[in-house]
Amino acid sequence: MDAEDTTDPQAPTDPALAWCPSGRADAPEAVVLGVRSRSDGTLTYLAQPVPAADVQSLIPDNIEPTRVLRFATHCVSSCAHRSGNDCTLISKIRTLPAAAESGLPRCHLRAHCKWWRQTGSAACGHCPAVATAVRSDDDVFVRVADPSVTPDQLREWIEANPDGPAAALASSPVHD
Repeated sequence: MDAEDTTDPQAPTDPALAWCPSGRADAPEAVVLGVRSRSDGTLTYLAQPVPAADVQSLIPDNIEPTRVLRFATHCVSSCAHRSGNDCTLISKIRTLPAAAESGLPRCHLRAHCKWWRQTGSAACGHCPAVATAVRSDDDVFVRVADPSVTPDQLREWIEANPDGPAAALASSPVHD
């Protein structure tokens, strides 16, 4: 698919404003990027964005919204994953194995996506596996989410632990 998959009614009017495909559900501008499958965590992208506020009440109280939905929000300079104008999170995620999919996933965010702008289609191959949730029981997920860990440090850790949690990443969502 090309960069203009669908028109985003909540897209920024300022073309310089980028959107983060791993945003927080509680941000005022948050939209749902996709829905995550219960069985294997597969992400199904929505054809059109849905304001997060419109769906939050549909999720049972005992389920963390980021467990079942992916949210997009404005990419902000105060984000812990920002270094200058770059997102260090996508740099770390690209260190991990990409999902084995053919072509780019359909995505209404792409024309405004920070990760797309920074790394192009390489980001899209990793994006479906990202799950915005905290998972402290897995060393690789903790390292990816930690803003102080650099992509080089993550790469070195993966190389030093070839049989560790990173070995299963191709089939598991990556948490940030």
